[in-house]
Formats: sequence, C-alpha cells, structure tokens
Amino acid sequence: MKNMIINLSKISREAGKAIMKVRSTGFKVSSKKDNSPVTEADLASNRVIMEELTILYPDIPVLSEEGADIPFSQRQAWKEFFLVDPLDGTKEFIKDNGEFCVCIALMRNNRPVLGVVYAPTSDTLYTGSIETGAFVSRNGKVPEQIHTKPADNDEGLVVVGSRSHPSPELEEYLSTKNVAKLTPAGSAIKFCLVAEGKAHLYPRFNPTMEWDTAAGQAIVEAAGGSMIGLDGELFPYNKENLRNKGFFVTA
Repeated sequence: MKNMIINLSKISREAGKAIMKVRSTGFKVSSKKDNSPVTEADLASNRVIMEELTILYPDIPVLSEEGADIPFSQRQAWKEFFLVDPLDGTKEFIKDNGEFCVCIALMRNNRPVLGVVYAPTSDTLYTGSIETGAFVSRNGKVPEQIHTKPADNDEGLVVVGSRSHPSPELEEYLSTKNVAKLTPAGSAIKFCLVAEGKAHLYPRFNPTMEWDTAAGQAIVEAAGGSMIGLDGELFPYNKENLRNKGFFVTA
C-alpha cells in the first residue's frame, strides 16, 4: 500500500501540472453527452494518469470519468481496479476559484481501500488507506497524519456542502441540526476537510458519480470517519449505473 500511495501521489501531481498548464494558457469548454462540461484540462490530466497507471500497474483495469463507457458485463468481474476523476470540480475549474482536484482510488471488491486527492492550486495532497492512515502534505513538505474530529455534544456542527450544487433537501436537513457554520466548497476537497478535522459533516442529497466519491471516502475512512448512503447502508460501487445517490460523510 505504501509504495502504491507514493506512486499515485506522483501521478496525481503530474496530472495537476497538466491541469495548471491548460489553466495558464486558456481553454475551451465543451459538453459531454450528459451535458456536463469538459475541458482540455480534464483530457490532459486523464492522459497523464492513464499512461502512468498502464505502465506501473498493467494488470489493474482503470475506470475513469473520461473513459467511462466500459460495459458493465466487463466491469462486474473486476476484483480490483482504479477509479479515477482526472479533474474533479470542472465547474470550479471553469470558474477559476481553485476548488478542483485530481482523484485516484484503488478499489477492491468494490470498496475504496486507498485514495489520493491532489489540489494543484494550493499544492495540497491528501492520501489515505486503512493500512497506513490518512495524511496531508502541503507545498511538497513531509506528510502529516490527519484525523477526523467528531463534534462535542455542546459544540455546533461545522458542515461542508457543495458550492455548485446546493439543494433544498440540504437546507431542510440542516434546519434540524445545531449548525455553527456551513462552508461551501467544491469537489472532493469537502471529504478532505472532514478527514483533517476542519468539518464534522458533509451531507449530500444531489447525485454524484462514483469517481467523485471513491478517493475521498477512502481518505475519510482512513482518518477515522465514515460514509454511508442516505439509507444508512454501505455505499455501493461498480454499479451498472455509475450514478450515486445521496450520502452522509461524518467525522
């Protein structure tokens, strides 16, 4: 696990460099079949990740947002695979607010067991696995271990929510809680804020895709937190339909 985390960290940083290069030179925005936006940065990052993973781990298949047309009949037999979002937070990238990241997760038996999330604008790298624990490295410095921080009974909740996808369900849910602060944020960075103890709760009611959540979930769980579906069950992966329902991420 440790060697894989080192390798995936290097890959995510290289992918981040590709994203930042596109960001500095300007880019066009196109629409995919589902009308979600895609830019040259998404594609450039994906090329870096796919090339490196293929070289280092030729026997482990890859399911990426920018190559998600692998039929379920093929995927359902996978015992181990990488789940990749080469640019999580494309809308944040287009807005140029810095809240985007590279996400790479290792899946075993359809569970995320290792995650890497890299935010290139702040040069912040989050990694995690149950075997190693969760860590953050800022500006290339030595990684520091991080842990979730559950709220005290008399302490108001610090909640993170989607910046680009607010929902009335979230407002209704939070109206029943003792919320001290609601922080909007983009991409899988929300998972990482819970993982490093800067937030207690990340509730999500709008849909996401599997590659949006896997790496973040691995990091949160490695830091001592949890992620479950709105139904209270384990969050499913490698489904025939890769769209996620809502979930709760808790410290």
